Amino acid sequence: MKVKIGILTLSDRASSGVYEDKSGVAIKEILSDWIVSECEYVYKVIPDEFDLIVQNLKDMCDAGCDLVLTTGGTGPVPRDVTPEATQQVCQKMMPGFGELMRATSLKYVPTAILSRQTAGIRDKSLIVNLPGQPKAIKECLEPIFPAIPYCIDLIGGAYIDTDESKMKVFRPKSK
Repeated sequence: MKVKIGILTLSDRASSGVYEDKSGVAIKEILSDWIVSECEYVYKVIPDEFDLIVQNLKDMCDAGCDLVLTTGGTGPVPRDVTPEATQQVCQKMMPGFGELMRATSLKYVPTAILSRQTAGIRDKSLIVNLPGQPKAIKECLEPIFPAIPYCIDLIGGAYIDTDESKMKVFRPKSK
């Protein structure tokens, strides 16, 4: 079964063409390096608008994305509404992902406590909010990704296989 991954960049300026989206591109590059399963990517850049984020998250999940990664919109400024939009579309929240990302980011910057990344499940899709900077994306994805494929297994999504020399994931040993 092909793995379907949604990448949703939330940026007023990138969506209007003021600058190129580097964050969404970084996510795809990182995942393409780690994942050896056949993947299909669904990629969009949209403005930081609550209703638009909600609709795009629903669309990606309802279109069969096993994993949806957002980038941007997780800070404290008024226009940052990604966690709220994620919570709106999910049936279950998975706060451990955000907790681990913040704990890891604190090793690099003291302002990591201002980040509000979270994760949740909508039907058979796992949604994870990532920060907006490519360097921070990699720093946050590395500690949480080992749990992502097993989480997707548990909710009935596609099996994600990785190059273990680059990213070793955790799955319980079968008896």
